[in-house]
Amino acid sequence: MNIAQGVKMALKSILGNKLRSLLTMLGIIIGVTAVIALVALGQGATKSVTEQVQSLGTNLLTVNILGRGSTSTLTEKEATDLGSIEGVQYLAPATNSNATVKAGTESVSVGIVGSNSDYLNVREYELASGRFLSQIDLDFYQKIAVLGSETATDLFPLGNPIGQYVQINGSRYKVVGVLASKGSSTTGSNDEVVMIPLTSAERLFKSKGVRTIYVQVAEKDQIDAVVASLESALSKKFRGNTNSYRVFNQSDILSTLDSVTGTLSVALGGIAGISLLVGGIGIMNIMLVSVTERTREIGIRKAIGARRKDILIQFLIESMVLSGLGGVLGIGIGIGAARLASKMLKMQVVFSLDIVLIAFLFSVLIGVIFGMFPANKAAKLKPIDALRFE
Repeated sequence: MNIAQGVKMALKSILGNKLRSLLTMLGIIIGVTAVIALVALGQGATKSVTEQVQSLGTNLLTVNILGRGSTSTLTEKEATDLGSIEGVQYLAPATNSNATVKAGTESVSVGIVGSNSDYLNVREYELASGRFLSQIDLDFYQKIAVLGSETATDLFPLGNPIGQYVQINGSRYKVVGVLASKGSSTTGSNDEVVMIPLTSAERLFKSKGVRTIYVQVAEKDQIDAVVASLESALSKKFRGNTNSYRVFNQSDILSTLDSVTGTLSVALGGIAGISLLVGGIGIMNIMLVSVTERTREIGIRKAIGARRKDILIQFLIESMVLSGLGGVLGIGIGIGAARLASKMLKMQVVFSLDIVLIAFLFSVLIGVIFGMFPANKAAKLKPIDALRFE
């Protein structure tokens, strides 16, 4: 028997029992659908979070001051002095607060960032119009503000905000710049923000010192050396108490993220793969029933010259066609389900050709493995016994 003839006979048998064949394939369809959809959503979520982390810059270090005793912050000068460490390209101490910002009859509640001129480069913002903060603004406690793109649109929907005034917690600030849209990150929207000089922020919110310092390293291979220098300087400040500060390396965060999400994708694929095994059991069950139903047919074929190998190949091909068709249907439904879920949940989906091929090949392999026993049973039937079967 050639392969083409075997496939033709398998399709004829499947089409002869459409409902039973569909129900048999259901386990394979569900399994492949689950693999495609879950892995696509998992990889999409991974890509989204990775892009958000990378948007902060892979050479970015974040220093968080936790404090020790009465010393819980660094002064603006102490923080700025860390910029003299070799390998540091930009350094931006920052304070973060929430406040109500008003312009005429419009008002919004947004995050207020107090920082210096390096904040624009460290956090990879771009200016849409106007200018950013400068050192002179910090030196003279200037009441100037740079608005995020969304904040600017909310407060000045019809006009140019440059040169206009806003009120932050009742204090009047002149708008000197508007940032280009940056989108959202793991910490929320980057466009709903107002940036003011660090010294003005300390005076506005009646708080001295900074707890967060962003450091941009000039070259990637200098990161470890800069981290060591920062930790050494902070250790001296806090008299050796390493619990008083934390230095976070963006590259380490990415590596950890890749490891966690990779494990999650494998786990999701494994859980979905269980459905494929259940589907394989269903195929074996139906193929055993089919062997019993077609015992007389097997006897006739053997009586007119069919070899044991021919019978084995016939039933094996039928099992593979069943699982293969289930795999194809599962791929189509899985892609559709993933796209639908992405629209409903507003998530990215990433389809991997490798995963699609693996899911299909695994479904066919399931057909081979679970079809082997029924096919072998059919091939072993003796012609006389098969012809006598009623």
